[in-house]
Amino acid sequence: MKIKVLYEDSNILAIDKPSGISVHPDGRSKEKTITDWVIKNYPKMKNVGESLGEIKRPGIVHRLDRETSGVMLLAKNQKAFEFFKNQFVNREIKKTYHAIVSGSVRLDRGVVNKPIGRSPRDFRRYLAGRGARGEMREAITEYKVLKRFELSHIKYTYLEIHPKTGRTHQIRVHMKFLNHPIVCDSLYNPDNPCPKGITRLALHAKLIEFKDMKGKLVKIESKLPKEFGKVVK
Repeated sequence: MKIKVLYEDSNILAIDKPSGISVHPDGRSKEKTITDWVIKNYPKMKNVGESLGEIKRPGIVHRLDRETSGVMLLAKNQKAFEFFKNQFVNREIKKTYHAIVSGSVRLDRGVVNKPIGRSPRDFRRYLAGRGARGEMREAITEYKVLKRFELSHIKYTYLEIHPKTGRTHQIRVHMKFLNHPIVCDSLYNPDNPCPKGITRLALHAKLIEFKDMKGKLVKIESKLPKEFGKVVK
């Protein structure tokens, strides 16, 4: 497994996560994960952070969905883990995503402020608004239209997205709530076509901004996937 390192110092490791690789094992699949890569290449990080039952999560202070690509931050020691975990909890870390969604989004800018719960029909899915079950967790997502375009007479919108909270599937669920689900999302957008050239979830973690342990502002950026650029010309 080849993983590009975007930034590294004594406390922080930022990687460019590819689409199609899970962050940590799910206990069912034998596929290699980001966790496996970290333990192999940074063995001193093995016991940093938290465990989920028997699943090790070395240095992982936040996660990306399996099909989401882009910049992902890891802590190299326990002190750094607690420091960055607190920044995420206090919403001090700024995350910028780029996405291609189905349809033409009407507003140039908008905010989705809808709690997220479980879907009553599919245990894999989450839901915003009416019908959601279980604990409803606050979720806020800001978005800005970068471009509206048409391919083969089908409308799409290219968005810059800023999640203010960090719920599971948050961006995907909120875009579905707006009736503009992310293209090629087999879970939340299975019936709409993918633009030609896109074969994966069209969601990319482009930029993360935070203060390091010395108080310095750090910005780490991941290049837009080539297939995005070919579609959004």
